Amino acid sequence: MAEVTATTIIRVPLPDVYRVAKDVERFPEFMPDVQSIRIRDRNGERVTVEWVGLMQGRKIRWVEEETWDDAAHRSTFRLVEGDFSKFEGSWSFAAVPEGTQTSLALDYEMELPLAGALLSNLLKVLVRKNLESMLASLKGQLEGAAQAR
Repeated sequence: MAEVTATTIIRVPLPDVYRVAKDVERFPEFMPDVQSIRIRDRNGERVTVEWVGLMQGRKIRWVEEETWDDAAHRSTFRLVEGDFSKFEGSWSFAAVPEGTQTSLALDYEMELPLAGALLSNLLKVLVRKNLESMLASLKGQLEGAAQAR
């Protein structure tokens, strides 16, 4: 089991950041590591989402259940099925003077045949880079749109 987090400041108001982050179906348009996303089910705050991502050129698939809390500007997610043994975490958004502090936390486990400490540590580095890439892509999308206005 490994935990990774990533945080960034997006120079855009919180409601705009939250709205774009919640619209996960658009992620493949501006996140290079997200190949496809399909909504399987939507029931109020809960959304079941099928993801196909890329890590070091390898496809990784999973289905997660997301719960969005609009009042708290937070989302939690957990694995339903897929390539991970465990995959759960959260998105959080907070207004700060510079814009919106956006954080992504992930607790995951992936069975790797013959995985020693070296492979497990490499996977953790790759997962952290993936989270940072997702936040950088979200930041670029939002700040680029804000500058275009």
